Amino acid sequence: MKMPHGDAHSLRDRLASGEGNRVERYLHARSSSVHLTELWQGTGLSVPLAKFYDRSVLVVTRDQLTAAIALIELDGLARRLVLCPPDLSREYLSHVVTNAEIDAIVTDDDVNEYNALSVRIRAHVRPTIGSIDLVQRQHIETEWVLFTSGTAGVPKMVRHTLTGLTGAIKPGVDLHRPIVWGTFYDIRRYGGLQIFLRTIFDGASLVLSDARESVGGHLNRLAVQSATHISGTPTHWRKVLMSPQVRSIAPGYIRLSGEIADQAILNNLRAVYPEARIVHAYASTEAGVGFEVHDGREGFPVSLIENSGEVEFKIEDGSLRIRSPRAALCYVGANSPALAADDGFVETGDVVERRDDRYYFVGRKDGIINVGGQKVHPEEVEAVINRHNQVWMSQVRPRKNPIVGTVVVADVVLSDGCGSDTHASEKINSEILRSCRDALAPHKVPAMIYFVSSIKVSDSGKLARRHA
Repeated sequence: MKMPHGDAHSLRDRLASGEGNRVERYLHARSSSVHLTELWQGTGLSVPLAKFYDRSVLVVTRDQLTAAIALIELDGLARRLVLCPPDLSREYLSHVVTNAEIDAIVTDDDVNEYNALSVRIRAHVRPTIGSIDLVQRQHIETEWVLFTSGTAGVPKMVRHTLTGLTGAIKPGVDLHRPIVWGTFYDIRRYGGLQIFLRTIFDGASLVLSDARESVGGHLNRLAVQSATHISGTPTHWRKVLMSPQVRSIAPGYIRLSGEIADQAILNNLRAVYPEARIVHAYASTEAGVGFEVHDGREGFPVSLIENSGEVEFKIEDGSLRIRSPRAALCYVGANSPALAADDGFVETGDVVERRDDRYYFVGRKDGIINVGGQKVHPEEVEAVINRHNQVWMSQVRPRKNPIVGTVVVADVVLSDGCGSDTHASEKINSEILRSCRDALAPHKVPAMIYFVSSIKVSDSGKLARRHA
């Protein structure tokens, strides 16, 4: 019998509570899969589960599948789970061990690689599930520690609870229609972890991404597993639309988050997947999941701010602030800054602008380009460029200038064939500049447009921003 949403004490409990629905459920990686029923009844860890009771555990794996196995097995048992992102430099591990009070490490690598760290338990996790006797101990409300994305130098860690992380997940899944989630995110970051948790709570399966795999390869795997729900950043989805395998999938639900979802990407997704429900969500590692927008329009309605309930919003100095039970509790480590203001609101750093009955995201406070003392948000210019029907994606960046110090320029990826035709590209260049002049202040209009074959994307699936 299925357990109600609030009654399961751990992820393993959630798997056990869903056994009555008879739906075959898997975690699918690129080279292997794990049956979730086997995981509920077994283990992939080389050390007895009882050894992890009330410990602070660092999960540092090469692959997402092994990380997922460790999270399911240790939630409700470990005192703290610290989920290491794949791009974290090894030089910071001693800092993490000290500040997160780590006394156990779980890895799919050679455990001897971590002998230099002062950690009592070093365990190996594998995607082959063996039998165990389940630990009969009182459940612990495990702390979940995540790393913030885009942090240069020593990383920031934030502490969540499972209740807060899953606060936006609605119960009541249709058990007669199996759900297969797919994501372009890495589950070791906040956006991907949300989809992993939705998989567990929805009674679903999940197709994991792989950083070594092409977009087309991932789309083919999503097609083979008949993915019904797919999530990624707007940049992920632009890459999907550029892929020859774009129509190999037929999702019923498309979710965008992590970046501004402009009208161009929403319209293009609607044109290619007319039967899909398309949602863009606002969330951050610190503030948690804020809201979802279902109406197919960029931005969000003013009513969402004015009629806030459990999650509260306000606009101060042009940026969005959130007070929510879904937010992280604090930063982890000695001498860490306060995560929220005295009134409990978290400063998101995302600048919004009201136009009539709607707020629109303009850009990040820390991403402003200064052109002769005037501010330019790259995302605002990109939204205009992306409206052109021959543009797949764009990135606006600063370039040094001897007169005004900095000007903005744009890298633009065109649809197939357009960039190789000189006459066509000149025409598109003129049309883009005309649109920018019509929609933007003069200092925001790109001084130069470069047609490129690709644009660099960060490990978190967002445009890799560069500064002058």
